[in-house]
Amino acid sequence: MKREYHKWYCQDLGRDMETLVFGHAGARVLVFPTRVGRFYDYENMGMVGAVAQHVEAGWLQLYCVDSIDGETFYCNWCHPRDRILRHMAYERYILNEVLPLSQSLNANPFVIAHGCSFGAYHAINIALRHPHRFGRVVAFSGRYDLTTAPDGFRDLFDGYYDQDVYFNMPNHYMANMTNGVLDQIRQIDIKLVVGEHDPFLDDNRRLSQILWDKGIWHQFKIWHGRAHGYRRWREMAPWFL
Repeated sequence: MKREYHKWYCQDLGRDMETLVFGHAGARVLVFPTRVGRFYDYENMGMVGAVAQHVEAGWLQLYCVDSIDGETFYCNWCHPRDRILRHMAYERYILNEVLPLSQSLNANPFVIAHGCSFGAYHAINIALRHPHRFGRVVAFSGRYDLTTAPDGFRDLFDGYYDQDVYFNMPNHYMANMTNGVLDQIRQIDIKLVVGEHDPFLDDNRRLSQILWDKGIWHQFKIWHGRAHGYRRWREMAPWFL
């Protein structure tokens, strides 16, 4: 399997960023790591191996990006306003630097956003906010409202709320969306997978219901057990990617 390492300085973030690329052709898959995860986690935890047949056959090419969650939503010492601003800078990095890199390496026009756990939040959020850039989004065990505190998880904004927070919470902005962007979102192949005992099951049910209410067809699969871990995600990946 072809494997490439890329590292460059991101002016918008003021730091070096790293990415691993697996494969030589196929749909370009933007892979976000789990909470405060790293670009090498998808490989180290056996996820690349789980879809190796698809990658080696030239059906998929994986772009495993780094996270800066410790500087954004999980930066507990900084003001919530700074958390969301830093996240928005991260999104610009993905859109303006990572996706152009992927296009320079692979002209395939079909782009998939994918992630597990907190990576699923990133995948869903960026695809719904920029639907013209993505053909599919595959989200495992995601959390789509970071302003609540389900099952012991805390509100990642500590009660703070503003317009930018709103427009980065899929379960908020999608519920009120009425403009033409919905037509673009309807063109995305959306796949939500979550365990039957996952702490974020209600978040997934809520997003699924919102999508149906907006006439957005999608796949919503409830996996057996809690299914919030790499063992189950390795089972899911070959079926849904």
